[in-house]
Amino acid sequence: MFSTDPVIMLLILGLPFLAALLAPTAVRIFGALAGWLLAAFPAIIFLQILGLSDVISAGGAVRGGVEWVPSLNVELSYLFDGLSFVFGLLVTGIGTLVVIYAGGYLKGHPQQGRFFSFLFLFMGAMLGLVAADNLYALFVLWEMTSITSFLLIGFGNQRAASRRAALQALIITGGGGLILMAGIVTLHMITGEASLTGVLASGDVLRESPLYLLAFLLVLGGCFTKSAQFPLHFWLPNAMEAPTPVSAYLHSATMVKAGVYLLMRLNPVMGETALWETVLPIFGGTTLLVGTFLAVRQTDLKLMLAYTTVASLGLLVMLTGWGTEKAIEGAVLYLVAHSLFKGCLFMVAGTIDHEAGTRDVTKLAGLRKVMPITFVAACLAALSMGGLPFFYGFMAKEEMYYGLLGADWSFLILAVAILGNALMLVIGAAVALKPMLGDKPDHLSKAHEGPAALWLGPIVLSVLGVIGALFSGATHELISSPMASAVYGEAVSVKILGFPTYWSTPLALSIVTIALGIALFTQIDRLRAVMTSLLNTIGWGPDKGFDQAVTGLVRLAHGITSSLQTGRLETYMVVTFVFVALCLWVPLTLGGEMPDWPVFAALQFHVWAIIALAVVGLIAVVNAKSRLNAIISLGIQGFAVALIFMLFGAPDLSFTQFMVETLSVVILALAMTKLSLTPSDHRGWGQFVLDGSIALACGAGLTIVLIAATAGPFNTNLSEFFTEYSRIIAHGRNIVNVIIVDYRGTDTLGEIGVVVITGLAIHALIRIRAAKVRAVEGDEAAADLADNGLPADLTAQTEGAR
Repeated sequence: MFSTDPVIMLLILGLPFLAALLAPTAVRIFGALAGWLLAAFPAIIFLQILGLSDVISAGGAVRGGVEWVPSLNVELSYLFDGLSFVFGLLVTGIGTLVVIYAGGYLKGHPQQGRFFSFLFLFMGAMLGLVAADNLYALFVLWEMTSITSFLLIGFGNQRAASRRAALQALIITGGGGLILMAGIVTLHMITGEASLTGVLASGDVLRESPLYLLAFLLVLGGCFTKSAQFPLHFWLPNAMEAPTPVSAYLHSATMVKAGVYLLMRLNPVMGETALWETVLPIFGGTTLLVGTFLAVRQTDLKLMLAYTTVASLGLLVMLTGWGTEKAIEGAVLYLVAHSLFKGCLFMVAGTIDHEAGTRDVTKLAGLRKVMPITFVAACLAALSMGGLPFFYGFMAKEEMYYGLLGADWSFLILAVAILGNALMLVIGAAVALKPMLGDKPDHLSKAHEGPAALWLGPIVLSVLGVIGALFSGATHELISSPMASAVYGEAVSVKILGFPTYWSTPLALSIVTIALGIALFTQIDRLRAVMTSLLNTIGWGPDKGFDQAVTGLVRLAHGITSSLQTGRLETYMVVTFVFVALCLWVPLTLGGEMPDWPVFAALQFHVWAIIALAVVGLIAVVNAKSRLNAIISLGIQGFAVALIFMLFGAPDLSFTQFMVETLSVVILALAMTKLSLTPSDHRGWGQFVLDGSIALACGAGLTIVLIAATAGPFNTNLSEFFTEYSRIIAHGRNIVNVIIVDYRGTDTLGEIGVVVITGLAIHALIRIRAAKVRAVEGDEAAADLADNGLPADLTAQTEGAR
């Protein structure tokens, strides 16, 4: 067994990111061999994870990590149990084959190094996601898969379709990630745990919480967008704009299964509720049928496979939601089977496109003689996809039928599963047989078998689909039983064989599925025509709806922006202060926080005099006939406040206030003399009443808030702290200065920065005004010269000489 030291394990998990850094250099130096060499990185991780098999097979788990935020008891931790163990093997094992495949598929591409970097970043994000034990690390890596998939899908960014597909995937999966973030916070709030281990150990706390519905909806929002559940399924087929290595990896082992992974992970604590066992089967079953019916309509090999991926994800969600022990076993078996046959078939489709020049199934035929290795791999994968005996897919289909029997509405779910599986057999056969059988047309005369890098992955994955079934005992001990136990929440022992040994109801259902699939395959052209006609009749669909939604959002944003961002300072001030007034009054009113009116002590004569001075200043500001007079009059308010500070024992604050007010008046007055001394704008009574009402609402609101804040008993903790420690810690006797310079040093620095920036802005405005004046004077001088018959550029020459 390899070392499971936390630091070493985290370094191993970081190898894909190192590979991403080295990939461009490797491609530049080693050229065509770069894919083979870079594949060593995921292969090393695969062996490291495989080294945990003894612990995992025995029903154990491996957990470790390092402190991340110690004050919040948050660790950067990893967890390898049966579920993450299998996902880790799929991500790195299939990842190794995809890297080799990409080296051959993109051989000679000028951006191959960049592609490998994106691919390894994607691999690292997905591997970290399935290994993460910390909820917030899981979220970060979840969103990283969305970002890296955006880069991969949009790799051919010269094409508009590629850019659209990448943006669509990012918006949907990234938006779903933000919903999941809220779900993670809710899980943390309910359970008090920031790790998956803690959440899974919380028992019935989550199910019995009044916030369970909220957590359920938020988690489903993230998972359904990631795993392309109806009606958010459309982004996944559009992602076929990515190069085929990305499609093979994304569909078989990585991003699209992230949502299924999280649903399986949370099944022990969120499952076994009526909500879980109703919503997941309904949406999963609908997605299964929608995906398979849409797949029948396609003629592009990659699109046919993409829609069956949508269907397979729906099937996995349906089985996970069904929740019985056998249904869970069927789900984990099908997840592995799907990874093997779908990764193989996507590579086959890419190889056909690479060597024959087209992916259109109606233009392909007779390739079996010139592409024999690819043909064998395609047939083996298609047989597993169809669920025939002696293949991994057969075990999955038998077990899921066992799991779906016997419940209240199992007949409906069984019918959906049978029809969906039959249609997937149709697509698998169409992808594997249609391009290979028959007579080869003339336009395929140059088609030939691809290099080893292109057929190695398909052969390995398709053969594993056979070996896993023939040696089912070892397969279940290593993979199926530990994974099913982690998903079900209790120890589970999978015993299904890869071939039938006795007559049973599931076997009969399998025979029905296969017979139905063969019958439908013989009518595939008619089915395609029917589906095309039906969809043309319907017209509108979620994909078009996405474009309409984005267009509507852009128009809404433009409307709001054009309404609020008018370019007029007056509008900005009105909107700002309206919201200030609302923020002050709404909480006070709705929350019942209105304070009692305080009893003021009798004021002395000089205090009344200062108040009168402030009132006089207010009247002067309101009645000022010019902006300059208003600015000067405004300083009266500041001086009145400074006098109040002085009277009530705060000479430092009083001095500061005097300085600020003086400088403010002087600077503003200087600025206004350079900008404009015209009288203030005349406002009608309607505008006057509106502005006055807003001002009074803000002033009264602040007054009420201050009264409410001072109504309670005065807390002397801060005063005592500063009095006791200012001399000891900051070595200063003036407490106010110590607070400003030491305790609030950064705040004071920020205030100084604001003053400096304001001064620079005023200086810029003055210079702009001066430049405009010189320009006007220059134009007038040029006009005078022209009137006198002199050249117009004499002014510029004279200015230059001067």
